[in-house]
Amino acid sequence: MSIKKAILARVRLTFLVLVGVAFLVAVQIMNLQWVQGSFWYEKAKESGLKYRTQKATRGNIYADDGVLLATSIPLYKVSIDPVIVTEEIYKTKLDSLTKLLAGFFQDKPARDYVIKINDARKARKRYVTLGNRPITFSEKQKLEKWPIFRDKQNGVSVMFEKVEERVYPFEELGARSIGYVNELGEGVGLEISFQKELGGEDGLMLYQRLMGGEWKPVRSGVKVRTTDGKDVYSTLNVNIQHLTHEALMKGVKMHKAKYGCAIVMDVETGEIKAIANLGRATTNDVDTSGNAVYKFIENYNYALGDQVSDAPGSTFKTASMLALMEDTLVNLKDTIDIGNGTYQYYDRLMQDAKGLPQKITVQQAFEQSSNVGVSLLVSRHFGRKESKYIDYLQKFKLSTPLESVRLVGLAKPYIKTPQDATWSGVTLPWMSVGYESKISPLQVLAFHNAIANNGVFVHPRLVRGVRMQEKYLIKYPILREEKPICSPQNLEKIKAMLEGVVERGTAKNIKTDKYKIAGKTGTSKKLNERGKYVQKYRTSFVGYFPANKPKYSCIVVIDEPQGAEQYGGDVCAPIFRDIADRLYAQDADVQSKPELKRETPVYQTNLPTNHAGYIDDFKSICAELNISSQPKSTEEIVSPVGGRYTVDWQARKVGGNTVPNVKGLSLRDAVYLLENKGLKVYVKGQGRVKTQSLAVGSPLRKGEKIVINLE
Repeated sequence: MSIKKAILARVRLTFLVLVGVAFLVAVQIMNLQWVQGSFWYEKAKESGLKYRTQKATRGNIYADDGVLLATSIPLYKVSIDPVIVTEEIYKTKLDSLTKLLAGFFQDKPARDYVIKINDARKARKRYVTLGNRPITFSEKQKLEKWPIFRDKQNGVSVMFEKVEERVYPFEELGARSIGYVNELGEGVGLEISFQKELGGEDGLMLYQRLMGGEWKPVRSGVKVRTTDGKDVYSTLNVNIQHLTHEALMKGVKMHKAKYGCAIVMDVETGEIKAIANLGRATTNDVDTSGNAVYKFIENYNYALGDQVSDAPGSTFKTASMLALMEDTLVNLKDTIDIGNGTYQYYDRLMQDAKGLPQKITVQQAFEQSSNVGVSLLVSRHFGRKESKYIDYLQKFKLSTPLESVRLVGLAKPYIKTPQDATWSGVTLPWMSVGYESKISPLQVLAFHNAIANNGVFVHPRLVRGVRMQEKYLIKYPILREEKPICSPQNLEKIKAMLEGVVERGTAKNIKTDKYKIAGKTGTSKKLNERGKYVQKYRTSFVGYFPANKPKYSCIVVIDEPQGAEQYGGDVCAPIFRDIADRLYAQDADVQSKPELKRETPVYQTNLPTNHAGYIDDFKSICAELNISSQPKSTEEIVSPVGGRYTVDWQARKVGGNTVPNVKGLSLRDAVYLLENKGLKVYVKGQGRVKTQSLAVGSPLRKGEKIVINLE
């Protein structure tokens, strides 16, 4: 036999042997997995091995400008395997370790730590938890350098198991809208509504059961790796949320209300910029008279939730008047006789809240919120064609669920129809002034927002999209209806009536010379458990501003105010004005901009040198105030340096792998800059940054906590 043939024969034989071995391995794998799988699974259980769920890192929730609203901070549970430590290291270094542990956790003296670890070593216990809390990443780096923990002759004795804590940097601001998810998977707000996206996919990790019932992770025992959650980008604005929350808190406390809510929405886009919900809750404290002391907390989403949708009251008169104008040739100057302010509809008496002249115009009936006037107008025209009136309400989207908000538990509107079993002869007149229907404050706001938006209904939006590593995976578009809710002529009429409410009507107390407000007051009696109206009120005010060029729409609702003031114009309108004033002061887009004429530049430029910010912002301010500016710096962040004739700029270096200097920056700029560096930001106080916990120029460690104090 030739050498060539001999080699080929050996190759073929080797190949056949390898194929045979591979076949036997495959058969054995299938045998172990499918035939003997249950047997070995039970054996694993007997030996104390078990795959347990490994939680994925939850995604973040962001505000409209990228500020963190909810995030998960990585923490670590500390444990030790005292058996693996050599006798020499154990004897010489245990005292040092326990003193460090006692000083660090401050939960027990060093002697107790010695006893705990000694007992575990004698009992051959391989897993002992240490400390009274999980530690941060920077603390973990510190502990890794301690005696025994850093010694690895026979293996690693210390274990740091990763756990996570959900953190809400702005605490109560928008708490019910941002929401939460508990350990049982129950929750509210964006957290539960986007649970699938935020939660990611959990993995499986092999654990071993030890003496005492504890479970120790087996190294390299990962069966299924976790997939981190995605990030949700909301439309909420932190600044607007803050001022809305403050204004509402002031109102509910002043009127000792049962609850209050407020929503601010961008007119053009329908983006919800703020949702504040404050409900009254009891405390364990009492005042000097022995009465219970209340506090107000975000305990329910009254603005959107389905449990408190109620009769909207006189804010519904806007829809009634618009339906009337769309179906008739009614003129705002037409008159109507309201008698002495009362009118009998079958067995029920309609009456006005305040005395009015016997004859008033259609516009006055709306501006003064006359129940008799509006109900007579609607009843006389739609009395034999109630369905047409309902059709108009549907055209105005008052019966359309606002699913574009994408929140679990969103209220569904209830607009009664003639087909309803409870429809009666008094339904139409009472419905026309805001009773016998149930719609949420957001539903009322969305309708009035359409009027502000030149008749175009834009669906409210709370979430812009879902992102992963700066890339949108899901993007929710702005949804606008193609057809306007009414004709251009009637749009101008209803706008004039809404402006008249503030100029001359029930909300004239909030009129201001700075800008024009348009809106409608609402006051409705509440039903008791037996279905009878009682002397408890739900007050509201809905509107938009500036009326000539609307930028924001807003609704305020206060439930069961106490004291002499019981009407929407007295209770809710001032809160609306407070919110509007603050927005007007901080948003240049809503302010009129008269042209500044100066023949010579400003000579003295006393700018606050302790402030810092983006150079483009300072340049815009100087241009607006006609201040001469000669920026030479190429850095983004600067501090202004005032001179006699011009403004110079002092550069603030923020690049590189060191902790930047954020002193003097606004909260928005500071948080944006630090989070882009990978730091976890905690905020205390209000105003601009006064101090920061990490030293400027110190090494940058991603995930490290930094506290910024504001003044």
